[in-house]
Amino acid sequence: MKPSQTDGARHQGPAAWELLLPAASAPARARGRSLQAALRTAVRSGRLAPGTRLPSSRDLAADLGVSRGLVTEVYEQLTAEGYLRSGRGAGTWVGDAARAAHPRARDLAPRTAAARADFVPGTPDLSLFPRAAWAAAQRHVLTELPHHGLGYPDPRGLPRLRTALAEMLGRRRGVVADPERIVVVSGVTQATTLIALVLRARGTRAIGVEDPGSPQHAGMYASADVTAVPLPLDGEGLAMGPLRASEVRAVVTTPAHQYPTGIAYSARRRAELLDWARSVDGLVLEDDYDGDFRYDRAPVGALQGLDPGRVAYTGSVSKSLAPGLRLGWLLVPEWLADDVIARKQTLDLGHPALDQALFARFLERGEYDSQLRRCGRAYRERRDALVAALDEHFPGAEVSGIAAGLHVIATLPRRYGPQERFLARVGAAGVTVRTLSECAYARAGLPANEEQAVRLVLGYAQVPPGRIREGVRAMAEAVSGG
Repeated sequence: MKPSQTDGARHQGPAAWELLLPAASAPARARGRSLQAALRTAVRSGRLAPGTRLPSSRDLAADLGVSRGLVTEVYEQLTAEGYLRSGRGAGTWVGDAARAAHPRARDLAPRTAAARADFVPGTPDLSLFPRAAWAAAQRHVLTELPHHGLGYPDPRGLPRLRTALAEMLGRRRGVVADPERIVVVSGVTQATTLIALVLRARGTRAIGVEDPGSPQHAGMYASADVTAVPLPLDGEGLAMGPLRASEVRAVVTTPAHQYPTGIAYSARRRAELLDWARSVDGLVLEDDYDGDFRYDRAPVGALQGLDPGRVAYTGSVSKSLAPGLRLGWLLVPEWLADDVIARKQTLDLGHPALDQALFARFLERGEYDSQLRRCGRAYRERRDALVAALDEHFPGAEVSGIAAGLHVIATLPRRYGPQERFLARVGAAGVTVRTLSECAYARAGLPANEEQAVRLVLGYAQVPPGRIREGVRAMAEAVSGG
């Protein structure tokens, strides 16, 4: 078949059949769909340009070795979709509605660039994830779950999981846990967002947050049209004077192990915080992000256990299993429960049922307790390795905060400063760290000499002991000689 020109338009007969020939060899039942997909791709990519005249159905069918009826169906389908245009007696042409597309899937996951040692806090050791036990639980759940269990779940979560969570939280964290007021969420971020959305609907415009804390959460509150009000800490926890003066009626706290300072709220401060909540008819949101990991004694029980009517409690498996599971829980006071449940339903209709059933079995069989013990042993060893390495390579360094969680605060002697130079040198040596000043909401709230001091928030959970020692040594070598 020879190409020809009609009315000055481009006739791409040979090009068309060459582009479609591989699709024509598809199995008979899939041949029509394959030809349609190949022709769409050719138009989208620009290989068949707008205004290109296509061969007649008879000619293209002969070139491809397929039936004319099949080619006619392909032309009619793509004409209906807008990729082609045709007119009686005028032939079939490539339309001008489609535009070249160059799809690609980018990975926007928050990952630290490859480093000699990565001490950025917040990540557990993902190699400790119990793959074999998780896979066995998944196989069992897929076998036993009834067909109706794959339908839309209760927006609060499966009753089986909420019951198992209530038992675990009451036993391990001293929470007063009513399964009817537990909401299964995709993590602490969703739990906090739910609370912010519900409070905003009730007229709340501001929520107090610990400073230093997690400044990136300000954007999360802003998405709910709520302002985050930074509130300073003292040696016992959230400072009560600034809290009372702020006039907020809701505050987010990490009382078991404050992030990032590492302090545990004193018994007196816990009582004062609850007295404040009662006096303003307010709410405390307790973020128990790593409350299970305490290395010098049994963990202090959750604040929620003292006043379930004034404290909403949230946690997740992000530090104990893996953040990629996106699985957590929110326990709300009775007066907020209906609003939170309704908002959860409008957000996502509930958490995935299979994941919930799997985690419920994991809890019921004691495998989650085993995982917490396994992680606790590993993280304690790594914390000890980090403290020893700092003592050896940075004489005079002060490690503050309780022996708990997945990070420490290390204040280095002034001779290793200023902080900006320190960061430049250790970064060049391939060691990544986070500073305490990065966790402050307002730089005006920092001490005047903060930039001269080197105060680091060092995560250790994801770093093996040998790599911890190597990384601390590399930092010391990078900054030696001032």
